[in-house]
Formats: sequence, structure tokens, C-alpha cells
Amino acid sequence: MTSRSERLLRLIALFSFGAVGIALVSQHVFDMPPCAWCVMQRLIYLVIGVIALVGGFGGGRALTRACGALAALLSACGVVAAWYQYSVAAKMLSCDQTFADRFMTGIGLDGGVPWLFGIYATCMDATVSVLGIEYALWSLALFVILFFMALPAAFGRGRTQ
Repeated sequence: MTSRSERLLRLIALFSFGAVGIALVSQHVFDMPPCAWCVMQRLIYLVIGVIALVGGFGGGRALTRACGALAALLSACGVVAAWYQYSVAAKMLSCDQTFADRFMTGIGLDGGVPWLFGIYATCMDATVSVLGIEYALWSLALFVILFFMALPAAFGRGRTQ
């Protein structure tokens, strides 16, 4: 039997990978080029997804709790990144040399996997609304949801159901 925490972590992984899938469709189908903060959030979602899968498929209560805690911590980092993109970076003419730009180019993912992590727009140019709400706020909301989903996985009793 799987525990409630493991099921939560699997759902977190699904939401995280789904968010990246939506971002890729937005970029490659609907021609919405991403900025540095956009692709940094993609990386955070992918790392959350992988960690959640590790904890969501067994390995014991300690591993499940550790993965839940890491997913919560990374979700909090995602909240900060999305908030910064929305409130600061989107109002800048260029997000060159911001933390996200330096980090993503520094680790080489923008050049190594450009279809996923390529930086093709400034943060101001990448400001797009979907259903009247900016993309960065949708991302922020999902990170908040993931954070609150990860907490019971990190601190739950680990019951099986």
C-alpha cells in the first residue's frame, strides 16, 4: 500500500511536469518566448517533479519526508522567483545580469537544452496574460499550491490508505 504522502508527492510531480508542458506549448505552439525568470521557474518545477517522484515511489518514510521537505523548500523558492518576475523583472527593460540570467547561463542549460531553457525574451517582453492574469501569477499560484501539498508529505504521519 502507498501512503498518503507518497500519493501527494506523485500528484506534485504530475502538476510540476504539467506546468513545464504548458510552458513549452505556450512557447513552441503559441510563440510566447520565455525570459530568464521563466526558464528558471521551469528548472525549479522539473527539480520538484524529480524529487517528488523519488519520494512518491517508495523508499521508506524517511525518504518520503525528506522529499516532501525538499519539494516544499523548492516551491518556496519558486514563489520568490515568480513574485520577483512579476513585481520587479517584468518592469525592467532588460533582465540581463539578474540572478536568473546569470544562474541559467552559468550552469549552461540555456545553450545545452535551448528548446527547454533558452532565454529568448526580456522579462518585460515576456509579460503575457492568460484569462486576464499574468503568466507569472499563474506560476506563483501553482508554487503556493505545491508548497501546501508538500507540507503534509514532509510532516504527515505517513498513514497508508
